[in-house]
Amino acid sequence: MKLRASLLSIFGFVLALSAFTAPAQAQATRTWVSGVGDDANPCSRTAPCKTFAGAISKTAAGGEINCIDPGGFGAVTIVKAMTIDCANIEAGVVVAGTNGVIVNAGASDVVVLRGIDFMGTVSVPGLNGIRFIAGGALHVEKCLIREFTSGAPNGAGILFQPSGASKLFVSDTVITNNTSGGVVIRPTGTGSANATIFRTISSGNASGFVADTSAPTTGVISMMVRESSANGNTGAGIASISVAGSGNAFALIDRSTSSLNGTGISATGPNSPMLSGSSTIWQNSTIGLATSGGGQILSFNNNQVANPVNGSFNPPIINVQ
Repeated sequence: MKLRASLLSIFGFVLALSAFTAPAQAQATRTWVSGVGDDANPCSRTAPCKTFAGAISKTAAGGEINCIDPGGFGAVTIVKAMTIDCANIEAGVVVAGTNGVIVNAGASDVVVLRGIDFMGTVSVPGLNGIRFIAGGALHVEKCLIREFTSGAPNGAGILFQPSGASKLFVSDTVITNNTSGGVVIRPTGTGSANATIFRTISSGNASGFVADTSAPTTGVISMMVRESSANGNTGAGIASISVAGSGNAFALIDRSTSSLNGTGISATGPNSPMLSGSSTIWQNSTIGLATSGGGQILSFNNNQVANPVNGSFNPPIINVQ
């Protein structure tokens, strides 16, 4: 009897210990943050965390972090498939001397950032609003990204630097006052990027939307800018850049506007073809259409071009069938 009682006692102790430790190890599919939360909490709806960094360790891969109420939720590094969705809530990420969000995830991981207000501080500039290093795809939706004023190679609203084959989707987003560019796509090594930029405004930056393989990388960029605008940028509104021996930096501009920039659209280098259709290139102070180093800008023959110096499309003109 004594042996049986001892075994039951030990078994009961193990069960109690398991019950105590399991919640600390568990990760939820959906977690929550609040401006008055605490990162010591489990990040549940009734006991939310304070920061994205506090919530991400308690969120399962493929899960989602939501915001309950307005707050400043801090910088975070994302290393797994994840959605952070704070649409219709004032969700701020204000940083000094660092990146707002770093994405360094697995090759097939999809990361979604929705409804976030990114801002770099004035006294100690933020590096980049979003820096992408690795992952399958990044979706940036309904965000505001501004005031990242560090010097190059930082100072971008979105700095997309994939080391593998990755996709970028930016929609319904405003990117402004960043010293190295609004969206800068610059793969490393053999990295390549397929990027779709839709209904997005890039204004007051060093450049608007840039596809750049001049590192050089042997990867290929395909960047489509559709129903978007690049306005008031000091350099090019939309640019593709390459060097001899690098991969192609191909850009398609569709139903978009590039106005009041230094240069409207620019193709630099032998592997940087651009194609424009149903778009407006207007009142750019230096030149509307700029090509150099073998770059080409082709037209569907349905663009509106009016600048102090227009420049010209490269033949052949592509007619719509």
